[in-house]
Amino acid sequence: MDRRRGPSLRLKLTLSYAGFLLLAGALLMTLLWLLLARSFPARAPGPPGLPARRPGLLAVGGPAAATAVAFLLFFGLLGGWVLAGRMLAPLTRITESARRASDGSLSHRIRMDGPEDEFRELADVLDTMLERLESQVAEQQRFAANASHELRTPLAISQTLLDVARKDPTWDRDELIERLHVVNTRAIDLTETLLLLSRSDRRSFTREPVDLSLVAEQAAETLLPLAERRGIKLDVAGEAARVTGSAELVLRMVTNLVQNAIVHNLPTGGTVTVHTGPDGDASVVRVENTGPPLPPELVPTLTEPFHRGTKRTRTGEHAGVGLGLAIVASIVRAHDGTLELAARPEGGLVAVVRLPAPPAP
Repeated sequence: MDRRRGPSLRLKLTLSYAGFLLLAGALLMTLLWLLLARSFPARAPGPPGLPARRPGLLAVGGPAAATAVAFLLFFGLLGGWVLAGRMLAPLTRITESARRASDGSLSHRIRMDGPEDEFRELADVLDTMLERLESQVAEQQRFAANASHELRTPLAISQTLLDVARKDPTWDRDELIERLHVVNTRAIDLTETLLLLSRSDRRSFTREPVDLSLVAEQAAETLLPLAERRGIKLDVAGEAARVTGSAELVLRMVTNLVQNAIVHNLPTGGTVTVHTGPDGDASVVRVENTGPPLPPELVPTLTEPFHRGTKRTRTGEHAGVGLGLAIVASIVRAHDGTLELAARPEGGLVAVVRLPAPPAP
């Protein structure tokens, strides 16, 4: 936005300092004059006709007072300019840092030294904001690169199938259609998942009362056939846990947690336990599963988009594309909740979601 350039803040502070100093000097001289006037009467005691004392006092003190006022004005302007420059030096650093950030440079930090004051607090807040922005931008760049790679894979497979079918007239048409259908379905699922992730990040949904216990039962009922095929025992228990949010997104969150617990489990004889209930001013859903041991340093990275840790690769149906826990984390953030992941010592993972509970009626 183009704006008319006005006086600088340093000039305004300088004029303010000088004006205040000049006003204080004028008031002090006025007070001094009043005290002297009261000390010396208008005429000296004695015979009539002697000259008045006050005019003589004014003639002597007037030039000195004018000189003092001029000195105060000069000293106020010079001293105010220097002091304003020193006081505004941190603001200059902050402004330069903000200007560099607006040009796209997010890697620099102010790191202002000195005692804790308003400028230091502002600089620390700006450093924190730049750090978060840099992290989010880097995360978005990785996400875009990974999404492009994931979307390119089915497209490349489709192109390869079509090229082979074109060069080989004996290629089975039904087999080609079936393979293209599988690849196309996977691309559609990935696109819908990316759209869901984007929607939850924008928080563009209608909030309504949701019971986590009912959602957990619905998710378990949907995934029970998958658990039975894999020989996984699925248990759901707990109390009513009410939250306010998107019923669709909350269902997707719990479904992803349970599906992740089923897919990344023991080959046979594994278990998945889902428990819901209130916890203070929050409603909690806890999903715990058996499985291979997970390195502790791997757990914090599981919510990164397209991340597949050790022995957490695609394993057939419902294996996903590495967005399951990323979507869970995004939905939890959109509902102002927290997601905690912890590796079980005996193997497997514990996922605990805490969402704010609505106030009691």
